Amino acid sequence: MKFATYTVDGVMHYGAAVDGGMIPLNDTFPQWNSLLDVVKAGGLNDLEVAAQGQTPIHQEFQYEMVLPNAPRILCVGVNFPDRNAEYKDGSEQPKFMSLFPRFASGFTGHDRPLIRPPESHMLDYEGEVAIVIGKAGRRIAQKDAYDHIAALTLCNEGTIRDWVRHAKFNVTQGKNWDCSGAIGPWLVPFRDAAQLDDARIITRVNGEVRQDDVLSRMMHPIRREIEYISTFMTLQPGDIIVTGTPTGSGARLDPPQYLAPGDVVEVEVNGIGTLRNTVEDEAT
Repeated sequence: MKFATYTVDGVMHYGAAVDGGMIPLNDTFPQWNSLLDVVKAGGLNDLEVAAQGQTPIHQEFQYEMVLPNAPRILCVGVNFPDRNAEYKDGSEQPKFMSLFPRFASGFTGHDRPLIRPPESHMLDYEGEVAIVIGKAGRRIAQKDAYDHIAALTLCNEGTIRDWVRHAKFNVTQGKNWDCSGAIGPWLVPFRDAAQLDDARIITRVNGEVRQDDVLSRMMHPIRREIEYISTFMTLQPGDIIVTGTPTGSGARLDPPQYLAPGDVVEVEVNGIGTLRNTVEDEAT
């Protein structure tokens, strides 16, 4: 079952996404104000039980970023072998992973527009799998890493390319423009290692395949990501790790192909679904 955050007439809900609409569940669990609270309480199974056999109530709604109040979002950069080669800088495969923070304000929901700002038209796409931590842990061993995952979702880690080069040692500026990326459409509870080990990412722009790879080729697999990150910080329920994007982003094409108003970007992963967004210029 899949669980989403969405709004109806400006009122935010969470519930089960099923054929025909949404089954609202927030009134059933008044102790949990948001999906984040559900994750922190380990309550996804309770949501699933409550939704069984229910009829969708909301047919007209708007998806929100799936955890709009996510406290911490960490992204892993340059995590596929071909991605490292795309930089054409002669560097060897890195021993340690690249990490940077993103904030929830930089993401919108499924079927919502990515916003291209007037300061730069170098808006790019990056299709990725995101994991949601469900159990706290510090110095987590790789063999135990999957035990700490509550759910999976998808991310288009939209980036303003020239702004990631504004400083020498960080990419924060280009990675955190309001509504430049998307996370969603929903959370899929994580119950089987094959959900990650056998996952394939496909990113399409206007129907054209731009990215196509499998998570098993990651230089730093997700088990290692959890081990490494939890070495320096205690992972907490609700933390999101955006795990890395394959080769084929617009900046690395020849010539570069950045997103423009009217474009449609789809990130598809088997077993999770498809995250779809259009592109619009920021209203000024």
